[in-house]
Amino acid sequence: MKHFRFILLVCILNCLAMANYAQQEQKNRLIVLTDVGAEVDDMQSLIRLLLYSNEIDIQGLVATTSVWMKNRVHPEIIRKLILDYGRVRPNLLQHEPGFPPADSLLRLVKSGNPAYGMEGVGEGKNSEGSDWIIRMLEKPDDRPLWIAIWGGANTLAQALYELRTTRSAAEVNRLIAKLRVYAISDQDDSGHWIRTQFPNLFYIVSPGDDYGRATWIGITMVVKGIDNEEISNDWIAEHIQEGHGPLGADYPDVAYGMEGDTPSFLSLIPNGLNAPEHPDWGGWGGRYALYLPHISPLKKGISGVPIEPETRPIWTDTSDTYRPFVHRPFGKTVGEDTLAFTGNQVTLWRWRKDFQNDFAARMDWCTKPYREANHPPVVQLKCPAQFTVKSGQVFWLNATATDPDGDHLSYLWFNYPEAGTYGKPVSIASAENMQAVSVVAPQVTHPVTLHFIVRVTDMGKPPLARYKRVMVTVMP
Repeated sequence: MKHFRFILLVCILNCLAMANYAQQEQKNRLIVLTDVGAEVDDMQSLIRLLLYSNEIDIQGLVATTSVWMKNRVHPEIIRKLILDYGRVRPNLLQHEPGFPPADSLLRLVKSGNPAYGMEGVGEGKNSEGSDWIIRMLEKPDDRPLWIAIWGGANTLAQALYELRTTRSAAEVNRLIAKLRVYAISDQDDSGHWIRTQFPNLFYIVSPGDDYGRATWIGITMVVKGIDNEEISNDWIAEHIQEGHGPLGADYPDVAYGMEGDTPSFLSLIPNGLNAPEHPDWGGWGGRYALYLPHISPLKKGISGVPIEPETRPIWTDTSDTYRPFVHRPFGKTVGEDTLAFTGNQVTLWRWRKDFQNDFAARMDWCTKPYREANHPPVVQLKCPAQFTVKSGQVFWLNATATDPDGDHLSYLWFNYPEAGTYGKPVSIASAENMQAVSVVAPQVTHPVTLHFIVRVTDMGKPPLARYKRVMVTVMP
């Protein structure tokens, strides 16, 4: 009887997870806190974000300080980029609906307190940025509110401080439950304060300021053994900067690293793979696990931000082992490479070619008519998105896709072992590059979950990919 109850619980939890995943088709709400003006990568990330403003419900763009810019904020840079977005918006609307008017985005630009870290947190230290976070959080909207922190976190810290001092504990808990935070490491001393003071807050971060070890650095790192062309300066010049209108002209040359802040919103883009409510499932923004990381306390890090031990579990760095599929000149068109890569940054850069090509296509939309640009395929499953099988059972995964431009489509099915609870790779029994593939369920002694991804890629220029995820529960 206990075994039956356990099996029933697993099935219920899996159904709830997939129901939640299916609901991700609604736009994710997002407020960005950016130390734009401290370094050029914030401008790069803002330009990309504006080109996805029809897919993400942007509800605030707040200029903040950071350890790299402690006493000033630059909302005027955000406004300038929005005005240039307004110049290309008519062309963007030829390709997809829903791009908001520039005027509506300009109304979302706010300033945080021009003070560093916790110096800007406390009684009487509200700013239009912290007030705006509270206002958006209290809107009658059931969707979670994502806060992407590209610089210092003190504008969010002040909003939370104000809530705690002016609302009931029950109301604070209700509002905290709606918040989702993704911080690009710790760029002032308020991020750790937030995590300590609000232990139930959903918080994704590679804590501290050791940027070279953080997951987000995978967007820009050169990886030995793979083709890194899509992050090269020549690629950026050709596909982003040159001949792509005012936003391309605005896109700065890389200084310290390309778009270090972009991973904070990549997983909010609806592409069939991303599941932002489930950071452990993996997506364009990387994969993260919920645990209490061990951090050796240091007086100061490389930026001067104090490094302190974490006091509770956070969503943070975890590892994938990834073996890329490569093109074959004869026979089956794709096969696994001989090289395998393992690490937390792998969880992000493994998708980099796809999300860079997607960005390049949207830059084309700024200037090209519909017929001259590429658009992503539309993928549908022909099997359930979630089902249950027995140990040793043969089962089938099936998908179909259409392409709005009439391009040829290529299919690739693969198991994502780290996203499931089985933890070991499960091979596709047939050729991986067919619409329908077979799999043999592993032998298990207790219920486990397996995640399978289908990646459908067109042959347009640049080639674009979309996905579907299938979650299979294997019973003994």
